[in-house]
Amino acid sequence: MADIKVIIPAYNEVDSIAHVVNELPKSVSEVIVVNNNSSDNTVKNAETAGATVITELRKGYGYACLKGLEYIASKSKQPDIIVFIDGDYSDYPEELDNVVAPILEDDIDFVVGARRKNLREEGSMTPQQVFGNWLATFLMRLFFGAKFTDLGPFRAIKYDKLKELNMEDKTYGWTVEMQLKILKKKMTYTEVPVRYKRRIGISKVSGTVKGSIFAGIKILGWIFKYSIK
Repeated sequence: MADIKVIIPAYNEVDSIAHVVNELPKSVSEVIVVNNNSSDNTVKNAETAGATVITELRKGYGYACLKGLEYIASKSKQPDIIVFIDGDYSDYPEELDNVVAPILEDDIDFVVGARRKNLREEGSMTPQQVFGNWLATFLMRLFFGAKFTDLGPFRAIKYDKLKELNMEDKTYGWTVEMQLKILKKKMTYTEVPVRYKRRIGISKVSGTVKGSIFAGIKILGWIFKYSIK
């Protein structure tokens, strides 16, 4: 049986984090919640739900993901698959087995949980999120011949392939950096349609004008950086 570990970046997700941890399937060997300098009871609720909690004081989605990977690398036994999922309960954690299935059954390297329009709850993605996803994936198709339709945060990747990517983005560009490096290294990938619902609480990125602008700049920056290499 494959060893699957889950990394959940979490900043002030007190009302949602336990739902995410509790609803992950039993196929997961360890749930790692990375407390990204929360000021509420996110840590307590995550620990009560059974997660391993580590802390990254530098705010940023990429910082939190990198901290989770640092923790995993420090262990003597390495996992086969890493799954990333947000801590806001907008994804359906129980769909994890569907997301990892192409890796286990077809030896695919990387899988994105694609938030298709017909599977999204109304209002679960802001207009800027919808447009940003469309623009980013359009540019990846244009420059790299990619088949991605989403930058969804619910994703799975073989651990050895993830190490090859040498991930570096500290903030908003983490997801698009991963997908661009998958393309550049010619790793195999696919998408699995997943449901998506309104998150619990306010988004720290798409819920603010500043967050949306900086996320857009980061995403476009990564795409154009790789398109001219």
